[in-house]
Amino acid sequence: MEMHGTEALTFKKGLKDGLPICLGYISVSFTFGMMATQGGLPLWAVMLITMSNMTSAGQFAGTELILSGGHYIELVVTTFVINIRYMLMSLSLSQKVDGAMTSLQRLVLSFGVTDEIFAVAMKQDGSIGARYLLGLILTPYTGWTLGTLLGGTATGLLPVSVRTALGIAIYGMFIAIIIPPAKHTRPISLAIAIAVVLSCLFRWTPFLNRISGGWVIILCAVIASAYAALRYPVDDPEVQE
Repeated sequence: MEMHGTEALTFKKGLKDGLPICLGYISVSFTFGMMATQGGLPLWAVMLITMSNMTSAGQFAGTELILSGGHYIELVVTTFVINIRYMLMSLSLSQKVDGAMTSLQRLVLSFGVTDEIFAVAMKQDGSIGARYLLGLILTPYTGWTLGTLLGGTATGLLPVSVRTALGIAIYGMFIAIIIPPAKHTRPISLAIAIAVVLSCLFRWTPFLNRISGGWVIILCAVIASAYAALRYPVDDPEVQE
């Protein structure tokens, strides 16, 4: 019976499932392209950064450090801390991929594991094959690259108010990804609630608010997901409502 779920996850379905992420990425990477070129980076360098990273928060933070003249060590540590969550996502996703996926395929496809792609992949029924995951990554990657190109070439054409408004696009995209599964799955809604409460504590509690944003993301994600995993193990028949 499990094979039916695997067969349904084709390359075409991956492309289709990645389309909403692609549309969200265009607006976010559009802002990145504007920010980077306005800061003085040539368009070819901006495109090289975006095509070799595809990491929203880490990409923004790293580029801002470059533009502000930050040290290499600071750049490496900051981007590592912000992007370390992808290691946790990849470890979790590796438990869901098809056993027939080769090590080379895993290495190549791991490049495209982002928050949104991870969320969409994990909510699929059954194991995930290389073709589906490739399609799921390819569409958002195209949107991410296209948005950066458009933003980089349109610098100076839009008013400041519009550029600022585009900065909140990434938060809307996150909400659109997590709310639908949270409405039907208790472990996800619980993990989100715990992460929100912890984030507020780190933001408003004295001393805790001195911890860097990257570490806060990691701590909240690990604590919330670990509690949900222990409270609702995968083989627990009461996981799904």
